[in-house]
Amino acid sequence: MKKILFPMLIGAIASITYSCDILNEAASLVPSAPVATKPQLTNSEVISGLKEALNVGINNSVSLTSVTDGFLGNPSIRLPFPEDAMKVKQKALDWGLSGQVDKFETTLNRAAEEATKEALPIFKDAILNMTISDGFAILNGGDGAATKYLKNTTTSKLVTAFSPKVEAAIAKVKLTEYWNPLITKYNSAMTLTGGEKLNPDLNKYVTEKAIAGLFLMVEKEENKIRKDPMARVNSILQKVFGSISSN
Repeated sequence: MKKILFPMLIGAIASITYSCDILNEAASLVPSAPVATKPQLTNSEVISGLKEALNVGINNSVSLTSVTDGFLGNPSIRLPFPEDAMKVKQKALDWGLSGQVDKFETTLNRAAEEATKEALPIFKDAILNMTISDGFAILNGGDGAATKYLKNTTTSKLVTAFSPKVEAAIAKVKLTEYWNPLITKYNSAMTLTGGEKLNPDLNKYVTEKAIAGLFLMVEKEENKIRKDPMARVNSILQKVFGSISSN
């Protein structure tokens, strides 16, 4: 009996081994499922995506800031009374000129709103003409990286180009009509007391604050594009910034 069972056992083992060999061979012939890979971005695509993101950000930001109360009604970017002239404000309030102070602060923001409207083409040119050699570093640099790069490379040019627009806007809203009586009265008092007279440059103040406000809004738009797929309004934004969110 043992003589019969032993050959049968050997045969069964051989059969199982042969079947496994066939299965292994068949498996080797079946193509493996392709591993999902992210599309490789070219440097040109990255740069185009960054420029497009900033362009979208500028358009959205200007549409929000260049309207009535765009600055005045936004606590994040509202232009306050110039810090260098807070003594003037306090004295004016002491003299019962609170209405004059309110009008001044309102028209200060109106100048920023008007200048922002006029400066849109200048700001867009600065974006379209920028060269980014380290595009991938900016892409992967996290929130605000593109805006920070833009700020560092274009602010001086923007100030030069923006300033005449601000000056014209200041004249248009007659800002100095509210400023001059305040500063004149304050300086007259300083003449009597021997205090320091002030004459802050309103053009510089509004220019810097308006540009800073725009950059703040641009950064918000950039971060929205980075985080929210619905904010990627075209294919290049979807491809470039989608490569980050899929990491």
